[in-house]
Amino acid sequence: MTPSELRRRVTLDTCAAAAALAAPAAWIGGAPAGLGVLAGGVLAIVNFRWLAARAAAVTAAPSAPAGSGAASAWLVGSGLRFGASLAACTLLLATGWAHPIGLLAGFTVLPCDLIVRGLAAARVEG
Repeated sequence: MTPSELRRRVTLDTCAAAAALAAPAAWIGGAPAGLGVLAGGVLAIVNFRWLAARAAAVTAAPSAPAGSGAASAWLVGSGLRFGASLAACTLLLATGWAHPIGLLAGFTVLPCDLIVRGLAAARVEG
């Protein structure tokens, strides 16, 4: 499985799982819980795709000499990615649009899917 195929499959799986979990969450915890699951899933996907794009750019670039600033660029990019996620979560929680547990559940969908995909790929290749 190529990295772009993995990125596409994880994105589609996470979208489907977050949408499927949002309906019962909304039924049990109300609209903020359902929106929290959806928002957490979307934020996790955006974060994952941003990270995957940066990793692909770094691995595709020719090797740079030591001290060229690649590490600091990666650090700044990571800080921006985490800052954007923090700002979005803060906005959602401060306004009451998303329930904290729903938001956490939505964020958890992508890592679970990524682990399942990785284990399945290892089983096929092993």
